[in-house]
Amino acid sequence: MGATNGVEITGPLHDRFDEILTDGALSLVAELHRAFDGRRRELLAARKVREEQVASGVDLDFLPETEHIRKDDSWRVAPPAPGITDRRVEITGPTDRKMTVNALNSGAKVWLADFEDANTPLWENMVQGQLNLRDALDRTIDFTSPQGKSYALRDDAELATVVVRPRGWHLDEKHILVDGARVSGGIVDFALYFFHCAQRQLDKGRGPYFYLPKMQGHLEARLWNDVFVLAQERLGIPRGTVRATCLIETIPAAFEMEEILYELREHSAGLNAGRWDYLFSIIKTHRTRGRDFVLPERNAVTMTAPMMRAYTELLVKTCHKRGAHAIGGMAAFIPSRRDEEVNRTAFAKVRDDKSRESGDGFDGSWVAHPDLVPIAMEVFDGVLGERPHQIDRQRPEVEVSAADLLAVDRTPGGVTLAGLRGNVNVALQYLAAWMGGNGAVAIHNLMEDAATAEISRSQIWQWLHNGITLDDGPEVTAELVSGIIDEELEAIRRAQGEAFDEGLYTQAKELFSEVALADEYVDFLTLPAYERMP
Repeated sequence: MGATNGVEITGPLHDRFDEILTDGALSLVAELHRAFDGRRRELLAARKVREEQVASGVDLDFLPETEHIRKDDSWRVAPPAPGITDRRVEITGPTDRKMTVNALNSGAKVWLADFEDANTPLWENMVQGQLNLRDALDRTIDFTSPQGKSYALRDDAELATVVVRPRGWHLDEKHILVDGARVSGGIVDFALYFFHCAQRQLDKGRGPYFYLPKMQGHLEARLWNDVFVLAQERLGIPRGTVRATCLIETIPAAFEMEEILYELREHSAGLNAGRWDYLFSIIKTHRTRGRDFVLPERNAVTMTAPMMRAYTELLVKTCHKRGAHAIGGMAAFIPSRRDEEVNRTAFAKVRDDKSRESGDGFDGSWVAHPDLVPIAMEVFDGVLGERPHQIDRQRPEVEVSAADLLAVDRTPGGVTLAGLRGNVNVALQYLAAWMGGNGAVAIHNLMEDAATAEISRSQIWQWLHNGITLDDGPEVTAELVSGIIDEELEAIRRAQGEAFDEGLYTQAKELFSEVALADEYVDFLTLPAYERMP
């Protein structure tokens, strides 16, 4: 499409795309971009400054300039909104048609409709996902698989509330330009959904609700709040209708939980413990700080590690103190259709995980597969009963210091050759799928998203640049990692047989080698990966 009022669409227009890329929707995108993109870029630059400070030896800490907010006991966030008052089980997944139908039918209270880490930002995915959500709210969505299996929304049950996760502040949308510049992917995802679906959700007695990812501090939350205010004003929707749950999935944000709630207090729906990205952020932020900040391999880091306990306990206490929901982390297991013993073991781990969360005071939690909804529901039902949440459960006994959040060196576990191979194997499989358009990938009975590849390549980069010697092998070197990449790629080729896609795996190998072995650390691997996409 040519430029209209400064807006240019450079991506192809497929069937029905004109229903989403309307003049009105694009005008909202353009207004939000012009109003806020300067601030967005300033905040991204501020991330770099903070990162350099930590690299130089300055430890993260609670902000002295916002101490008055933390000490003021009088403020609360807005009360829970219709459709997200009871959030005891939430299911997550990308916005393709099959997932949309299955998630809404799953029996979960909430569906996190994901344009972010469980999604690949192919142009077709981003616009088709918006169409799928609109069709779902209109109850006109269905899907038939290539095998002939049909999927449709159920009429006999209440559907999950749609909560949309847009992309983070760091990602652009290269197929929409305003005044010749790329627009923030988050602005695009938010604005298109808000324009087309906010009133649709209100007509059903709910509202436009969002999950906000990858934020690193309260000023980034303030920016989102200002976006919400302007969008509501432009569409004539009452201020405060939008509600947003913030993922505390970066280590800097863990030191600003109260401030983030405060900035969004009229639009806040609470905080979520995004555990996998949180580990990625810990590694990324402290990657040059030596061995005291080197985490064990990712499968060894459990939620019972001292630093993870500090993080989750502080999140629950903070949310409940301010009248907000605290939502737990992901149960990523994907049931096997062939191995019941694998299922029994995994289901027991899921039950234990959700029991810990509900016992700690979380008001709900995430699952990745519909088969896990009944397990998580049973656990939270046992704690909540008929209550919609346990926000009234305060945690005055919890005291968390900065040192507790940074206790990386107290995390049990090691670094083994098997762990190194596992990082390489899973990352290669995930990146090949990602480059092919699938951002939620079942690997070894786990649903993996972009955080998987981020942790994998960041751990290898950190081990390599800190001279780590494997517990059962040699020192991690570029030569060792390169050899393992070749070996694991060959193992994947043999395992997949005719399904192996040489082109996608060549791209995956090149990308993974680039970000894992480079001298300079790449902030997000999705940035160079996105540039490789059409």
